[in-house]
Amino acid sequence: MAGFSWQWALAFGLLGNIVSFMVFLSPIPTFYSIYKKKTSEGYQSLPYVVALFSSMLWILYALLKSSNATLILTINAFGCFIETIYVCFYLFYAPNKARVQTLKMLVLLIICGFGLIVASTIYLVKPPQRATVVGWICLVFSLCVFVAPLCILKKVIQSKSVEYMPFLLSLFLTLSAVMWFFYGLLINDYNVAVPNVVGFSFGVVQMGVYVKYKYAEKMSSKQKLPEAAVVVTQVVILDHEPIIRVVQMEV
Repeated sequence: MAGFSWQWALAFGLLGNIVSFMVFLSPIPTFYSIYKKKTSEGYQSLPYVVALFSSMLWILYALLKSSNATLILTINAFGCFIETIYVCFYLFYAPNKARVQTLKMLVLLIICGFGLIVASTIYLVKPPQRATVVGWICLVFSLCVFVAPLCILKKVIQSKSVEYMPFLLSLFLTLSAVMWFFYGLLINDYNVAVPNVVGFSFGVVQMGVYVKYKYAEKMSSKQKLPEAAVVVTQVVILDHEPIIRVVQMEV
């Protein structure tokens, strides 16, 4: 029975790697749009900075964890690589204000935050407890990764436009949450399983909002009729003398 459970865990872990790989690649259309516009104005860097920080934490957790950590390590190593590219790309095309804000977040999370976690784990926590402590920290920041795209929801609701909402990211995050939930459940790692319950819920909410406003956009575009002016020339004969009257009709 244990071997059977491990087979299922391996299957969900591999599927989790595949779907998470797609999660990390899903922002490519967003960055292609930034490249075409030559500006990242209107887009948020927060999801990518938080995702980079989260991947670094999970790598640390995988290195401290004694078993069942290979699949966690591989996907998050790729995550660190691709998220670093995204952040650099964003910084290159960001307006000055957004660039400064992004750099502040990088210093706060990546340099100060991650450095503090590594130092405190090494010097303040005993070796047998290090994986547990880092696991709890990973759990909290995994929730932040799932919550981060919600900052766009307010913009979508206010503008009634889904232009700046990455639907593919929401879709693949939801699928990834399902895979990693079952993987964590089957290997009895609740640091992996628990945040993905919340991730699935938030993903469903984001996709629901996207569908609602995307459908509203299509309906409003269909209801808008182009205005045109039709000029009609009427010839009226009064007392044997023709009078030309021009009538403009709006349709």
